[in-house]
Amino acid sequence: MAENLNLFTSTQTIIKEALQKLGYDEAMYELLKEPLRMLQVRIPVRMDDGTVTVFTGYRAQHNDAVGPTKGGVRFHPNVTEEEVKALSMWMTLKAGIVDLPYGGGKGGVVCDPRQMSMGELERLSRGYVRATSQIVGPTKDIPAPDVFTNAQIMAWMMDEYSRMDEFNSPGFITGKPIVLGGSQGRDRATAQGVTIVIEQAAKRRDLEIKGARVVIQGFGNAGSFLAKFMNDLGAKVVGISDANGALYDPEGLDIDYLLDRRDSFGTVTNLFENTITNEELLELECDILVPAAIENQITAENAHNIKANIVVEAANGPTTSEATKILTERGVLLVPDVLASAGGVTVSYFEWVQNNQGYYWTEEEVNEKLYKKMVEAFDNIYNVAVSRKIDMRLAAYMVGVRKTAEASRFRGWV
Repeated sequence: MAENLNLFTSTQTIIKEALQKLGYDEAMYELLKEPLRMLQVRIPVRMDDGTVTVFTGYRAQHNDAVGPTKGGVRFHPNVTEEEVKALSMWMTLKAGIVDLPYGGGKGGVVCDPRQMSMGELERLSRGYVRATSQIVGPTKDIPAPDVFTNAQIMAWMMDEYSRMDEFNSPGFITGKPIVLGGSQGRDRATAQGVTIVIEQAAKRRDLEIKGARVVIQGFGNAGSFLAKFMNDLGAKVVGISDANGALYDPEGLDIDYLLDRRDSFGTVTNLFENTITNEELLELECDILVPAAIENQITAENAHNIKANIVVEAANGPTTSEATKILTERGVLLVPDVLASAGGVTVSYFEWVQNNQGYYWTEEEVNEKLYKKMVEAFDNIYNVAVSRKIDMRLAAYMVGVRKTAEASRFRGWV
């Protein structure tokens, strides 16, 4: 049978299994297998040449039993309704794993920001807020940055919402510039969280981070910050890649030089002659492999060739269910995406809390609180996996879905 590469249906399968293991019935799965709300919008935007382009946008709210929904908005040509649904379900799991008072949400607009001017992007960002304004807000659904969206786009969105509301609403959105109520450490939070779980995973395998060989697939926001953090901890980053190809040096790459040369979309390999492919990169000799790019990278096809002892998913859905089984059977410690990349939503939560109370923390305070949340979450999931003799992904889903399932039950929904 061909492998299931559909993120939405493969997520549903694991949620079903997790709920069964927790002792919930079919009705709970029926409630949680899809978002409670899914909005599709059409956004007309006046382009710089005077013509009008109509963009399609989405916002999914998976479940708000625990509290308002939370999740990023991505601007990407490949955004689909199904992808947005799956990502909103993952946000519920992430929030449950780090124990935040949120359900999961996700949004997206089908567009290519690399081909758009700043003016066009601003008009699209404001249009998206106007189109979704009925279902979002600081107590309903709180957007954040995601693929190809950044602090500037968040600032335009916050301003548009504040204009409509006639009220300054910094808590409407996270990932904002510091001067508009953003939090210290938000821009690197995801990579910081990944770094913390890598350290925890290495401890479980008696692996010294200093001198450990690390391969990172993807050099975007998460991948590039992560390369820097690992480099600073004394690890040898031997391979990195972007969408065009990969670089490999068994002695360790010059990360500071690469960070200096990468463009805002994370591209750097085009500056080099002797590159290798992304497929080759995944099978390199290394201790720690971090897929930080796109989904379905480690599959039944190549899982047997992965040489790393620890695989940490900084991307969403980089390893298929089939590959998860193979890696687990081979004794590889797999840290699943819903745990590894939960640092972003954790610091987004910290930002929202700071907005709500109007008092702002130092970067040290943010880092300390993030460290505590991530270590607790890792220990929790690792212990469930060991005691129940199940893989780390299923353990993470069990920990992640429990809070929403309990809240839905207390509310009398099921």
